[in-house]
Amino acid sequence: MRLTPRSLWANLAKGPRRVWRRFRGSLLLRVVATTTVLGLGAVIVIGAMVSTQIRDGLVETRVQRILDETARDGAGAQENVDASTAETSGDLQQLVYDLADGLGALGGSSRGLVMLRDPSNSSGVLLSPPVSDTALVDVITPEMRAEVQSGQDQSWQFVALPDGGDPGVVVGMPFTIRVAGAYELYFVYSLADEESTLQLIQRVLALGGIALMGLLAVLTYQVTRQTVRPVRQAARVASRLAEGILSERMTVRGQDEMATLARTFNEMAESLQRQITRMEELSRLQRRFVSDVSHELRTPLTTIRMAADVLHDARGGFPPEVARSAELLDTQIDRFESLLADLLEISRIDAGAAQLEFDEMSVADVVRDQVEAMVPAARSLGVHLQLWVAKGSHVASIDRPRVARIVRNLLSNAIEHAQRRPVDVVVASSKRAVAVVVRDYGIGLTPQQAQRVFDRFWRADAARARTMGGTGLGLSIAREDAQLHGGRLEAWGLPGKGASFRLQLPRTSQGLGQHPPLPLVIAELDYGAIAEPVTLESDRREVAP
Repeated sequence: MRLTPRSLWANLAKGPRRVWRRFRGSLLLRVVATTTVLGLGAVIVIGAMVSTQIRDGLVETRVQRILDETARDGAGAQENVDASTAETSGDLQQLVYDLADGLGALGGSSRGLVMLRDPSNSSGVLLSPPVSDTALVDVITPEMRAEVQSGQDQSWQFVALPDGGDPGVVVGMPFTIRVAGAYELYFVYSLADEESTLQLIQRVLALGGIALMGLLAVLTYQVTRQTVRPVRQAARVASRLAEGILSERMTVRGQDEMATLARTFNEMAESLQRQITRMEELSRLQRRFVSDVSHELRTPLTTIRMAADVLHDARGGFPPEVARSAELLDTQIDRFESLLADLLEISRIDAGAAQLEFDEMSVADVVRDQVEAMVPAARSLGVHLQLWVAKGSHVASIDRPRVARIVRNLLSNAIEHAQRRPVDVVVASSKRAVAVVVRDYGIGLTPQQAQRVFDRFWRADAARARTMGGTGLGLSIAREDAQLHGGRLEAWGLPGKGASFRLQLPRTSQGLGQHPPLPLVIAELDYGAIAEPVTLESDRREVAP
């Protein structure tokens, strides 16, 4: 595979993202990292402060010692020159050399000596000023000479020494030679020893800081691990409880706060287990009660059905009010039978006894059959049904009766609430899923109602009668059937704008995927861009002569 700049950048970005996910997902790592960073900052600040204080102390002590030493040696040299009886140039030159040798012996190898003639010296006696190292002349700045020439007893400044750039100190003072006139005497000291001492101290501080940071990281890890371990155990136990393993418990060690947490967590888990067991038993009894009642009602309902059929067939000989009662009885018995069938189906689903028989077939064919079957009911209410099917294959492994029931329930609901406006049904597929959208433009739903539309026996308007004879369980059963297929049933609505229901069924074992084949809400103008209209058989019969 050829790496493009974009793919290379994406690969390089994966590393930091993985580290960041690891950092966010581990409390132990975050605590250790935070403590280490804060500790490192504290060590750096404290080390810098200590190093600065030591440096300032060393330099201040050394400079003060240098000033005392140069003041003493300079005063002694001036006294020797003043006490000398030399008058000639040769004698004075020898005196200066002897003086330089004596000052050099007193200062040792760490001190250099430079003597310069004062520019204001007008004496006719010319001497060769002694210099211990000619390179030292360059470190004496014009500012330093100006201070010495101004007559100050002692002037000094920091300088960088030649041949290595070691730090140093230059101390200057005016110096007068009898007969020869005014000169300038400079002492140059190296601070290399102090710098070496400071570097040694800084290395010791750095090593100590590194050792301290390592110790701090280890201590933080151990302390945090003792705290995080029970939390991780609680998370694992909670996960097992969520999976239905209600007997899982935390291990209690000791009498500290973590042990108290473990005991409290175990007590909570035991309480939840009792409550869940009691609720499961109650739910089982309720399901059994509904199932038993539904079965027991079938026998008397069959007898009532037989009697109602006899009355309904003979209604022509009854008075009008009695005949009407016979018709109402027949209608309500039909609804009662549908309600019993739905209750039995809900009981089987709740008990986990629902069985599916999968076959490979086109979902579009199933939808078309149901639309054709609902056309007469829709026309009786002034509703026009329009089927749209996208190009391509819509084959999926489904239980045909259950999928047909889902579509039938969605169509019945749409027709009942369409208010004589059209209802559009769209079928489209992707590689992983097939989707069916049923859209009406009638009463509509609020967002709160759309969330509750699949609740059992729930009605958006309790005062509104069911014109299609529904039982109030159709959409609930439809959602359960969709979930049994590994699919999804969703609803959307807006008051005055209608409602839309989307059924998604997987085509493969990989599930639905993240991109539905159809949007939940489709605008009227978009149907032609998504799918093609399908002419129904009922429409052809109407057009045929």
